[in-house]
Amino acid sequence: MLNSSTNLPAKLPINLIDQFGRTVDYIRLSITDRCDFRCVYCMAEKMTFLPREEVLSLEECVRLVKVFVSLGVSKVRITGGEPLVRKNALWLLEEIGKLARLNELVLTTNGSQLENQAQDLKNAGVKRINISVDSLDAARFKKITRTGELDKVLRGIQAAKLVGFENIKLNSVLMRGVNDDELLTLVNFAIAQAIDISFIEEMPLGDVNHTRESTFCSNVDTLKILQSEFPLVSSTESTGGPARYWRVANTDTKIGFISPHSHNFCESCNRVRISCKGELYLCLGQEDKVDLMPLLRNNPENDQPLIDAILGSMATKPKGHDFDLKRAEPAVIRFMSHTGG
Repeated sequence: MLNSSTNLPAKLPINLIDQFGRTVDYIRLSITDRCDFRCVYCMAEKMTFLPREEVLSLEECVRLVKVFVSLGVSKVRITGGEPLVRKNALWLLEEIGKLARLNELVLTTNGSQLENQAQDLKNAGVKRINISVDSLDAARFKKITRTGELDKVLRGIQAAKLVGFENIKLNSVLMRGVNDDELLTLVNFAIAQAIDISFIEEMPLGDVNHTRESTFCSNVDTLKILQSEFPLVSSTESTGGPARYWRVANTDTKIGFISPHSHNFCESCNRVRISCKGELYLCLGQEDKVDLMPLLRNNPENDQPLIDAILGSMATKPKGHDFDLKRAEPAVIRFMSHTGG
């Protein structure tokens, strides 16, 4: 029987504030390193996945989220790998969705499981869904994902719309010479579906033999192309993350830009990430981390050591990432799937 009990002290600080005065109110929790896709910028073609005992149990995930919410976190994003391939992931989402002090439970997915799970996700309390789609050409989609089926993802998007999700966003990584010629196609698709889309600059993570410079597409250039084709209106809207948005006039679509290279967003960073191993990463682009799993497992009835570690980590959260496309090798030799998407 799954159990999500936890023992929180009566008095806790209202907010997590790092050494630079930034309030951390958003966590991204990976619940698995496994995925049914093998996207080229996220994973190696042949991956060795973690044994079960080295992955947080779902009960431990709930306990962690409860502690972070008690410390002022108001937004939780569940990621992977592909979170929906984790057995009993729906139970986890239901438990998190019950937390009274949580404003927003959101999910990042590749869309492969949405066709069958969209209604359950909405019932569990998931408010927004981000779906990774880098191509609308089936053969190219297969090449980028190595294993993915575009039609299955498109059916998943329709399923999410049909059950009433009002906040659906596509995430696209443009890569020069790979899929950058689909920029307008992707935006037109989002407009036709009345959903949002964000373009994410490729990050130099993972494969030591791939620095990303050869395929990098700047969002500065992407925005210029889109401004020449669409009536874009700058927006101050935010979903609590790093994206900067433009509205497509006379449509229901926003276009977001997540630009770790061309527009560093670290000055307003409000996020930390927790890997499926319980590693608390203070920055995606740095190796600073705190291992929370031993604290969870060595103190099953006492959350104070966990709380102390989280509070202490705020003093070590770095000012920003250190991405440099011209380096001989990536600054972080860690696949995106390890940290969480």
